[in-house]
Amino acid sequence: MSKDSATSQFNPLSKLDEFAPRHLGVNGAEAEKMAASLGYDSLDALIDEAVPSSIRISELNSLPEPIGEHDMLAELKAIAAQNSVKTSYIGLGYYPTITPPVIQRGILESPGWYTQYTPYQPEISQGRLEGLLNFQTMVSDLTGLEISNASLLDEGTAAAEAMGLAFSQVGRAGKKQKILISSTCFPQTIEVTTARATPMGIDVEIIDIDSEIDFEGVFAVLLQYPDVNGLARDFSAIAEKAKENKALTIVATDLLALTILKSPADLGADVAIGSAQRFGVPMGFGGPHAGFFATRDAYKRKIPGRLIGVSKDRYGNNALRLALQTREQHIRRDKATSNICTAQALLANIAAAYGVYHGPIGLQKIAKRIQLLTKIAVQLLEGSGYNIAEGIRFDTITLEASDDKIQQAINKARDLDLNLREISTTSLSLSLNETTTSSELSTLLSIFGIEVTVSELTDLALKFNQTGPSPLDRECNYLTHPVFNSYHTETEMLRYLKRLENRDLSLTTSMIPLGSCTMKLNAAAEMLPITWPEFSNIHPFAPKEQTLGYLKLIEQLESWLSAITGFHSTSLQPNAGSQGEYAGLLAIRAYHENRGDKNRNVCLIPLSAHGTNPASAAMAGLKVVTVACDEKGNIDVDNLKAKAEQHAENLAALMVTYPSTHGVFESSIRDICQIIHDNGGQVYMDGANMNAQCGLTSPGEIGADVCHLNLHKTFCIPHGGGGPGVGPICVAEHLTPFLPGHQLSDSIEGENRIGAISAAPYGSASILPISWAYIRMMGAKGITLATKIAILNANYMAKRLENDYKIVYRGESGLVAHEFIIDFRDWKDKSGVEVEDVAKRLMDYGFHAPTMSFPVPGTMMIEPTESESPAELDRLCDALISIKKEMQKVESGEWSATDNPLKNAPHTSACVTAENWESPYSRDLAAFPAEWTREYKYWPPVGRVDNVFGDRNLVCSCLPMEAYQD
Repeated sequence: MSKDSATSQFNPLSKLDEFAPRHLGVNGAEAEKMAASLGYDSLDALIDEAVPSSIRISELNSLPEPIGEHDMLAELKAIAAQNSVKTSYIGLGYYPTITPPVIQRGILESPGWYTQYTPYQPEISQGRLEGLLNFQTMVSDLTGLEISNASLLDEGTAAAEAMGLAFSQVGRAGKKQKILISSTCFPQTIEVTTARATPMGIDVEIIDIDSEIDFEGVFAVLLQYPDVNGLARDFSAIAEKAKENKALTIVATDLLALTILKSPADLGADVAIGSAQRFGVPMGFGGPHAGFFATRDAYKRKIPGRLIGVSKDRYGNNALRLALQTREQHIRRDKATSNICTAQALLANIAAAYGVYHGPIGLQKIAKRIQLLTKIAVQLLEGSGYNIAEGIRFDTITLEASDDKIQQAINKARDLDLNLREISTTSLSLSLNETTTSSELSTLLSIFGIEVTVSELTDLALKFNQTGPSPLDRECNYLTHPVFNSYHTETEMLRYLKRLENRDLSLTTSMIPLGSCTMKLNAAAEMLPITWPEFSNIHPFAPKEQTLGYLKLIEQLESWLSAITGFHSTSLQPNAGSQGEYAGLLAIRAYHENRGDKNRNVCLIPLSAHGTNPASAAMAGLKVVTVACDEKGNIDVDNLKAKAEQHAENLAALMVTYPSTHGVFESSIRDICQIIHDNGGQVYMDGANMNAQCGLTSPGEIGADVCHLNLHKTFCIPHGGGGPGVGPICVAEHLTPFLPGHQLSDSIEGENRIGAISAAPYGSASILPISWAYIRMMGAKGITLATKIAILNANYMAKRLENDYKIVYRGESGLVAHEFIIDFRDWKDKSGVEVEDVAKRLMDYGFHAPTMSFPVPGTMMIEPTESESPAELDRLCDALISIKKEMQKVESGEWSATDNPLKNAPHTSACVTAENWESPYSRDLAAFPAEWTREYKYWPPVGRVDNVFGDRNLVCSCLPMEAYQD
């Protein structure tokens, strides 16, 4: 029977859908048995030994009592009902769109897609890699630029990343510090880019592109095409002048518009950025949406984010991978030009699928229809006395009239539940979209005093279809690859999507035990609400009174996260962990400057820190000073103290991860925080390992001043094959005035705010219900128990493996935290087997490898999470123990050092069924190394991918490889 949370007594009338027992993979009896196997009388005794008493909290307060799945959905439905779904004509880069049901059902709502991990192991990621390659091809074709990445976070941050590329490429080299931004760019893009420029020492000048432009000291110019007023303007003369002055031209653009307008490349752009939102991704109050970034081939080594490339596997077959893998930004640490390590992979795959489903002809038809509706509206509005600037348009109309006429139109729009963009008392704007019908256009025009029937609109449309070409009409072909011309029926599309899904390993197959990445259950009950219209069809800049449900959910989630972290306030605006890091450091920087300590610019970062930490610090305008670690992997406190005292006058912050990056609760953490405070600095805590803190301790209790959280780790938002993510920051009271702000939102105020971190006021708002649902159903006790089980599972696995593998680091108690590291470095000398060989061999056993060679080269870091059952933990342990026996056969000489199951892994079905088999081990051992693989076998679709070949023959679009090879 379920336990009634209100009375803490068994109640025979309670519902039986408690969430915690469904989320946790280990039940009470199993937990006690596992603790006993570790030598402890109880689970609590183990936790008391593992977590230092000096940082423990008695209990987690300020969270509501947990409720079951059914009641949670009912409560959330009532909150969602407080949002008013109105017909939106606001635009500004966010548009109602039609998500084809086959894509909604086949990708967005499919756990085979949203529970995938980042494709660092390409052999078991071929499906989503193909989808992302489709995305890159689509973006490159439509922008006309040679190379595109696999998505960024949103349009605003993509513009900021483009600024960073240009500054790195030509700004610093030419000692140029200024970027010009057109006043007709989207206001949120201007805001995000300006906020990013300040700590980088970049001067921003907002310009009127109709006036003479001075390029003295300028490294880049940012334009919008079509612009905020709806005009698509030939910017080639500006681009040419920029080129003459050795400045880059960055263009924010619209992929759907580019199906009928000349490409940015044809007009001279060096970088094109934007959002793929209107390719089937709902507005969702601002995100998540796949930003895109395309540039010329000359800048491919500076491109931010991820890049998918074509290579070959060991059998010579085409295979996809993350290109330039060894050059990823976070490996450059403080020399990085970007700290981005998250894409919007799931959303990019949806946008790519939208492009595949409609194809070039279908996309062009959608675009031409929108443009036709716009032309008709312009003619009728001009005929009724409204002033509209002349020029080529796609979907947006900005009109001017007297105060009275504009106010009348606004009042009528409100009466008819229509949202327009109100610019001033004499001006407003409206943007049409894919969902706009003739009937809706008739209603829209009526607010301007224009009465026109659907039949009359049809007659006007026929007349416009006979008009001649415009000078910006697109003339070249695009999306010519067969993938965009083959799957236009639902039958073919659903089969294509299923084929891609089956080429990937996700949590639907087995556990994904990645240390530092926390691949836990993404429960179906948590996921259901994200496609509810009350959440998905809300514009991020809709009037506040229409978003009361979202604002209530956000307020509750912020308060709950503040309680869990022990902090005063939370901002949900950062839409990735990297953005959270950056925002947290900016808050610290602003705090010091507000106190007059403008000299505080040194950031101490332990040697073991994740590479995004120094990259974020550099982006925030801070100087990185490295702190040593001792032989046990802990922060060297003496070295920290010496560095803090050495830089006391200029010390801004320490960036620290807790438990440590090595998976250990360092007992000196309070002393570490105190050292920083004693020397005038602030403590930033990386929230990557928050899954080991919740309910047992907190960053606030430990002594930190700010932390970021990965809601896509600890709080159950899925990784989606490499994104979306949400990286909110939680801060102590003295940092609250410096949280991110957003001028376009009247919900976030404060003169000391650090500016906009993302394009939307609340970042990726549409996936916040996932974390809300997790906390609401787990409650304080459930969240605390989840942390305990995560620590238990890690220690249980470490104990099972310690006789076969060296556990690299342990705490003072001999225990680990929620993750641990096993060592393979000796095996390289003994047998020639490397950690990568083990990672590939695990695929034959049906597993994704743990985190490889981080933070220690030649090791694996395992994090089982609390969601996995004892049987699944044992299965992975059995696989690793079996692999050790295989390595011993190589060491003994029974198997060749170059021809053995590890070096040849993974084994494909084509490999083991080939006519010839010459290896010294059997086909059966290759394919079925464990009994469970006979019951269910996941077959890697390709053999081991050749990374070197892929880097030497860089192919990043769906074109024949032969065209690129020497």
